[in-house]
Amino acid sequence: MSNLDATDTQPISHSGTFNLGELTVHRLGFGAMRITGSGIWGEPADRAECVRVLRRAVELGVDLIDTADSYGPYVSEEIIREALHPYTDGLIIATKAGLVRTGPNIWWPVGRPEYLRQECEMSLRRLGVDRIDLFQLHRIDAQVPAEEQFGLLADLIAEGKVRHIGLSEVSVEEIKAAQAIVPVVSVQNMYNLSNRQSEAVLDYCEAESLGFIPWAPIASGHLANPGGAVDQIAGATGATASQIALAWLLHRSSVILPIPGTSTVSHLEENCGAATVKLSDEQFKTLTAAG
Repeated sequence: MSNLDATDTQPISHSGTFNLGELTVHRLGFGAMRITGSGIWGEPADRAECVRVLRRAVELGVDLIDTADSYGPYVSEEIIREALHPYTDGLIIATKAGLVRTGPNIWWPVGRPEYLRQECEMSLRRLGVDRIDLFQLHRIDAQVPAEEQFGLLADLIAEGKVRHIGLSEVSVEEIKAAQAIVPVVSVQNMYNLSNRQSEAVLDYCEAESLGFIPWAPIASGHLANPGGAVDQIAGATGATASQIALAWLLHRSSVILPIPGTSTVSHLEENCGAATVKLSDEQFKTLTAAG
């Protein structure tokens, strides 16, 4: 069940907006990790459906699509281009580099400047753009001096290959170290109802007006069990558990930009419908306390 109001043609508009530098996006976006095969490896089971998902996302008002060279690898970026190129004005395609793949569910950080540059060049080619609007360091590689990784990102901006820089899975101290070398507009860490280890990072993003992009945004653990807080509030509002988890994130902070992902149109429509779910302050407090 999509739980999407058929009369609301662009539900994403209810999520509000946020500025990534000079780029304005709606706060509920789409994460393109799941338009790949099992283990985020290889081709998806139904490529045509994944193309439909991307086109439907844009129809529903999504203007921030997040991907990475490592999703597939390369498959996600290729399908995005197939589905959406030439891109409509205002559609932001964010990608990432810094993780290499050797098999399903296997991820290795590689932050050597020459590798990051190569992957940026290849993402430009795969996506069919002259400049990447948001290029994110997928992980800081502990084997490479961090300042070399950040310096390469600054070089990419200076060369016009990248407009803005984001970081992923970082601490406050690491964000500050990066900011000393290159402007940062966003941070992408795991954060959801049941995992709030990045609370300090979120607070810093609020103070610095950085976009906070929570990955695994729908995970709610035991809270979604029958009788749990998510289940009870879903029943009271008529929303689904996934929508409640996303609505909590949107309520939590104006800098949060959830990017739920899926490979089916029906699940996409359900997720997009979360933008229209408005939690009361009491419901928000109940969910926050339960988590």
